[in-house]
Amino acid sequence: MDKSSNENKGKEKRNHFGLKEKLYIIIFHANTPAGKWFDVILIVCILLSVIAVMLDSVSSFNRVHGTFLYSVEWFFTILFTIEYILRLACVRTPMKYATSFFGIVDLLSVLPTYLSIVIPGSQYLIVIRVLRVLRIFRVLKLVQYIREANLLIKALRASSRKIIVFLFTILTLVIIFGSLMYLIEGAENGFTSIPRSVYWAIVTLTTVGYGDISPQTGIGQALASLIMIIGYSIIAVPTGIITMEISRAAQRQNIHDVCPSCGAANHDNDAAYCKYCGKKL
Repeated sequence: MDKSSNENKGKEKRNHFGLKEKLYIIIFHANTPAGKWFDVILIVCILLSVIAVMLDSVSSFNRVHGTFLYSVEWFFTILFTIEYILRLACVRTPMKYATSFFGIVDLLSVLPTYLSIVIPGSQYLIVIRVLRVLRIFRVLKLVQYIREANLLIKALRASSRKIIVFLFTILTLVIIFGSLMYLIEGAENGFTSIPRSVYWAIVTLTTVGYGDISPQTGIGQALASLIMIIGYSIIAVPTGIITMEISRAAQRQNIHDVCPSCGAANHDNDAAYCKYCGKKL
């Protein structure tokens, strides 16, 4: 009797872990038909929910279809809540996923709808509106379903130090140029303070050129011309840095990452054959 009971418990435990593993593969891997369909359906739901939030902000559309949009919002909120719970249930360390980037995005995609219920009073309508806007964060959920995004994220991480040094150099330049322009032009020409002059230097150096402030003196215009030329020359710097890192990341990534036969991914760098179907990569 005890042996039979232990065997049943063992079977239940194996079935539990088997179900958890299958659920993990479907949710977090796209190299199976079920996983691909899960990703496709989820992407469609994310896009539809974002469109619903955007339409909800249009007053004329909201007056006519407000009730329908409210129902749609709750449908997607419940759907994404179930998805979030399933993700936490099938990972080994739920807290680690919950505090990760995508875990926080998943939480932000459902939390505003629930918070809008518990915040009473007309004086909080502005807060509820902000919470509705936060639902747009659902579009960030798309990033984890785009394989090329992983390559870009790796390149950005690898070039982060260089970009920080570049931004620090730009910050130094705009402070210097802004201070000089404040001394040259003065308040009578619109450069009323150093922060406002730094704002002008940023607009000019980035070649945006709003035109709300412009130098009037010859020296100021000469300095502005110099800043514009420098701006054109430095715009390509961050592009070159990121492009170089993307190229390096692409070289490190296995060109045969996806099997041409079964579409499976995540092969080893030195793999010659697919570890799922055995076909040559």
